[in-house]
Amino acid sequence: MKKTKVIAKMAGLLLGAALIVSGCGQKSSTDSQTKKSDEKVYKIGVTQITDHPSLDNCREGFIEGLKNEGYVDGENADIEFKSAQNDMSLATQIAQNFASARKDLVCGISTPSAQALYSVCLEKKIPVIFNAISDPVAAKLAKSETEAIPGISGVSDRLPVEDQLKLIRELLPEAKKIGILYTTSEDNSVSTLKTYKELAGKYGFEIVEKGIGTEAEISQAIDVILNEVDCISNLTDNTVVNNLALLVQKANDKNIPVFGSEEEQVKNGCLASAGLDYFALGVQAGEMAAHVLGGEKIENIPYETMKDTKFTLNTTAAEKFGVPTDGEIAAKADKVK
Repeated sequence: MKKTKVIAKMAGLLLGAALIVSGCGQKSSTDSQTKKSDEKVYKIGVTQITDHPSLDNCREGFIEGLKNEGYVDGENADIEFKSAQNDMSLATQIAQNFASARKDLVCGISTPSAQALYSVCLEKKIPVIFNAISDPVAAKLAKSETEAIPGISGVSDRLPVEDQLKLIRELLPEAKKIGILYTTSEDNSVSTLKTYKELAGKYGFEIVEKGIGTEAEISQAIDVILNEVDCISNLTDNTVVNNLALLVQKANDKNIPVFGSEEEQVKNGCLASAGLDYFALGVQAGEMAAHVLGGEKIENIPYETMKDTKFTLNTTAAEKFGVPTDGEIAAKADKVK
């Protein structure tokens, strides 16, 4: 009998110990869940002036760059995207909505979107990351290449104009006049056109420019400029890129090659490009944004540029125009159809 009581007592002690251990384990699990639910979710606004493949690639790269640094949409980041549909009044409205929502950080893809964001977010101390801006200084979004201004920094898509001129000369050895269509109100385009004019003579070219004020003018502008040039070199001008299919169609009808400014334009019918990888550009901006969310002061981060030129050649267009594809630059270009 006494032995039975001892055994029962020992069993009770063991059961109690097991419950205590079990209870501790449950508490640890609950604490972990609480900690996870208490983790800050960063509100991030992303906007671009219009929808086309280059800017879309920037946006996708931006989200990927954030993810690379541990900021994952749907987990510890809440990323809201809005397109301005090539409407400046809508771009301003989007910026105001992001500011009112007290986003932790916003990203403007294209000069107009970044300018709209900065105009309303600076006062509210919401950091702005820009992307796909050719000349941040001309757009008044940076003080210099090495010095940022308060509240904003980002990644520039400054085009490798000299590489483009070398490419055109290799593929079209007899060409003399390069046509450039651009929107007169877009700082990116005005700045890049200036660079073309400065460098064209070095490669035996003359630049023929045609500026437009609105999208409604582009069809007539294309018809006019195609009568004056040997080829077209397309910029990253958002209005023109929106109408790239029309430009390529009209140029093909007149047997005039169009050179793009990045791979997506070449995939969509341009002959070739010495340009940028816009997804990689977006990744670079996303990683910069992550540093800002992590506590780095944005005014201490000068804007960055892409350092490597990406050459792309459309083999179908090359065959149509009978251009050589065995030259030094063409031989190392990525080939698309």
